[in-house]
Amino acid sequence: MGKLILAGGGGFLGKLLVAHFGPLGHELVILKRTLSAPSGVRQGPARVVQWDAKNLGAWAREIDGAAAVIGLSGRSVDCRYSEHNRLLILGSRVDSTRVLGEAIARSSNPPPVWLNSSTATIYRHALDRPMDETTGEIGGTPEVNDVFSVEVARAWEKTLEEAYTPATRKVALRTAMVFGAAEGGVFQVLRRLVRMGLGGKMASGQQFVSWIHEDDFCRSIEWLLNHSDLSGPVNVTSPNPVPNAEMMKVFRKVAGVPIGLPASRWMLELGAFFLRTETELILKSRRVVPGRLLASGFQFRYPLMKEALEQLFAQPPLLAL
Repeated sequence: MGKLILAGGGGFLGKLLVAHFGPLGHELVILKRTLSAPSGVRQGPARVVQWDAKNLGAWAREIDGAAAVIGLSGRSVDCRYSEHNRLLILGSRVDSTRVLGEAIARSSNPPPVWLNSSTATIYRHALDRPMDETTGEIGGTPEVNDVFSVEVARAWEKTLEEAYTPATRKVALRTAMVFGAAEGGVFQVLRRLVRMGLGGKMASGQQFVSWIHEDDFCRSIEWLLNHSDLSGPVNVTSPNPVPNAEMMKVFRKVAGVPIGLPASRWMLELGAFFLRTETELILKSRRVVPGRLLASGFQFRYPLMKEALEQLFAQPPLLAL
């Protein structure tokens, strides 16, 4: 038991972790930029404290004596990559990581572990073979427009690595797409598409999708907190990535929808333009596997997509914080 700091914990992943760790008796503190109540007031199972994710302030006192810090900050990448948005995406990740490192370095009783978000997108576009932490190749592929995203991931992890926190173990969470029942996640988006009859393959359908069930995501975070031998990059993803066409087929089967209209690449490009997002989120093949989690003995409850989706379709969504 102890105090867990969820920096940037007001979003989708933060909701999952609060729901998981709250009943276990931990003191939870969420650092948020915008508050609906005075800073420090309890909202549900957590206290919510204001920070700007950029500068040291009163919030940094929460770090001193904490059992762990979990960094989750970062502006959503579900947008067009204009110059303005690129600066926001990069800055929100690098600045929040840098200032967390500064707060930990200044603590008289620094937390023993700091888990910080990264992304499975750091690996190259991979159709040919799986990418684990040891043999995975890092780099962008212009044909799927992921060069910027890989540059952001590199800078994000470099900031974590360079933070001077000698008493604090650091883990970079190379997290894949998390399937969860709460609104705001990709599972809800895909379920709606399937129910509208739009759940066919996207582009070639050959691109791999790395994913993880919400329960395994939370359990893997707990595992990493408790296993002091794990540091550095860790892939947080199911051991079974699947091609996009197979994923959509499984969604249709679990949803009981026999037909799903496919979307060609030009349709995706047009739709992304009008929805103000980028096709990289769909076109890149992320064939990422959790080498270090498996080697350390972690066991997935939902290693296969069919069982994961059946469980999620059957449960009600989490309430917003």
